[in-house]
Amino acid sequence: MNQLQAMRVFARVVELASFNLAARQLGVSPAAVTRSIGMLEAHLNTRLLNRTTRALSLTEAGSKYLNGCRAVIEQLDEMEANLVQSTRAPCGTLRIASIATFAHSGLPSLLGAYQALHPGVSFDVTTFDVHIDMVEGGFDVCFSNDPRLFSSSLICRSLTSIPQIVVASPTYLAAHESLRSPSDLNRHMLLCRSDSGMRCWEFVDGTGTTRLTVNGALISQSYAMLKAAALHHMGIALVPRPLVERELQHGALVPLFDQYEVGAGPRHLNILYSSPSHLSMKVRSFVDFVVDQYRTPGRPAMLKAAA
Repeated sequence: MNQLQAMRVFARVVELASFNLAARQLGVSPAAVTRSIGMLEAHLNTRLLNRTTRALSLTEAGSKYLNGCRAVIEQLDEMEANLVQSTRAPCGTLRIASIATFAHSGLPSLLGAYQALHPGVSFDVTTFDVHIDMVEGGFDVCFSNDPRLFSSSLICRSLTSIPQIVVASPTYLAAHESLRSPSDLNRHMLLCRSDSGMRCWEFVDGTGTTRLTVNGALISQSYAMLKAAALHHMGIALVPRPLVERELQHGALVPLFDQYEVGAGPRHLNILYSSPSHLSMKVRSFVDFVVDQYRTPGRPAMLKAAA
């Protein structure tokens, strides 16, 4: 038995709470994972996991052993990563999941800057507008503002906030009654997201907060669809500012209520990835690069515009 490999398998099974998911991530069969755990328990002469048809749980001995496994694995991986980093550049394909808003704004410039430093790395990018399962999808990293993606098996690091903006086309505004305050929106055609968290629009200024419950003339899970509808004079949309920056500059869309802080609660762009003990060199390098780009004062304007 390769005890170190068995320790890695055990730690991954516990983090994912699944033999099948662990097998998929490790690139082996579920039977091989089961066999590895069985051999480890036989070697230690103790049961590490309680197994039922619905769930896995650690025994008391398994909990103690897991802490030791993690410490050994992390120390070994750090030693190897430091050695490899000094002798070899990152290479291979990086599988990335990203919310569509960021994929269409800040992500290309970020990938271009990273690839200029590490030309041996290529990218496989999947974009999404609604919830995505990072573990099931087998992604290395994920850019998201969706709290539902956060889990105990993933590391989440905040990068920047995403400002929201209310926009409409000049043609739509010319054909409808004027807007003096957010409460006037109730008499207009509104374009909104289908998720319940975005069905309440908030406007905050020095006098307080105005909240509107929105029953949209058009409802979609896609911000790109809301933007297209606004450009076709169908109504007023609440969207992430990076998505419409070019249209605002060219006058195709007009910002409304600039004097207010607009949104449905704070939205933050985060990068998510597996625990450090499971990161390959290319993933570790990419995560460090991304965080450094956003944490360094005076970062490029292209990233600020994408925030």
